[in-house]
Amino acid sequence: MAEMDAKIPYSLNSKKVAEATRSLLKERGVKVEEIAELVMILQKKYYPNLTMEECIQNVDAVLSKREVQNAVLTGIQLDKLAEEGKLISPLQEMLANDEGLYGVDEVLAFSIVNVYGSIGFTNYGYIDKLKPGVLERLNDKTDGDVHTFLDDIVGAVAAAASSRIAHRKQAERELELYGTTEELPKD
Repeated sequence: MAEMDAKIPYSLNSKKVAEATRSLLKERGVKVEEIAELVMILQKKYYPNLTMEECIQNVDAVLSKREVQNAVLTGIQLDKLAEEGKLISPLQEMLANDEGLYGVDEVLAFSIVNVYGSIGFTNYGYIDKLKPGVLERLNDKTDGDVHTFLDDIVGAVAAAASSRIAHRKQAERELELYGTTEELPKD
């Protein structure tokens, strides 16, 4: 009888998490290509031959990481709850107005940036200050949408993809110089 009462262990379907992540980004009006455009802005100066296809591939690689998916799902859900007025006060007002002293959105973004090392922090800071492309649209407060977390998440994904490119390009240079792939990144 005890065997029948045993709970089935919790198990999360990774494919479901990945699909939910991409679905929520799409629902909120963010395309992978728009994030890739931010990557191009960040990296073109350093890698003039960088293609949009490479940028998209690196954004996809970042979005395939579970830590990133967790941050995307959490941040977007909080934005949606704020839009619906379903958060407690004063959190509701802070998120609905993208309160300048509320820094949890940046802290969540740092969890994404950190996946590919410290170079991502400078990339993130730069793109967050510049706010080009999709970031400018997400920061437009006139449409009534709340993107307190999403704008930082999108910038962080772009910064992480940029860091991934920088690390891979360095490994490629070392391969050319030293003839070994021993240190090439695996992901």
